[in-house]
Amino acid sequence: MQRFLTSLTAFLFLSGAAQALEPRDGWVIHDTTKGFDAMVEAVRAAVEKAPIAIVTQASASDGARGQGITIPGNRIFGLYRNDYARRMLAASVAAGIEAPIRLYVTEDADGTATLSYKTPTSVFAPYFDEGGDDLRALATELDGVFETVAETAIAE
Repeated sequence: MQRFLTSLTAFLFLSGAAQALEPRDGWVIHDTTKGFDAMVEAVRAAVEKAPIAIVTQASASDGARGQGITIPGNRIFGLYRNDYARRMLAASVAAGIEAPIRLYVTEDADGTATLSYKTPTSVFAPYFDEGGDDLRALATELDGVFETVAETAIAE
């Protein structure tokens, strides 16, 4: 019975993980017609053209595959640049915990991918009292960069 419950729990978790993301405050969510691998490559190509860089990556699906488990595709890209970091830290050292800001590619149940991210303005909002106009300006600038990366990745 324990084995059955464990298997059922794993099945429900894994089948639910492939559901599309729901709208959330401060998030931008793009459903795409691209497959997961194609969307991951499109993000990489879009970042190459943008004034930002991929500084971190993580993938739960790659880690699971390494353990012989298959889950829907999942990749997080941390994007930033050193001059953005310096400007952010000059405005608010506490805001530094939020860098790099992430793009999230998830595989949907139908095999397509979703590209989502929290807007930099949303990410940095808790630090605006401390960081003032300089942090607000950086967040607004980064909102545009993330929008461009996302739009480019979707179009590629």
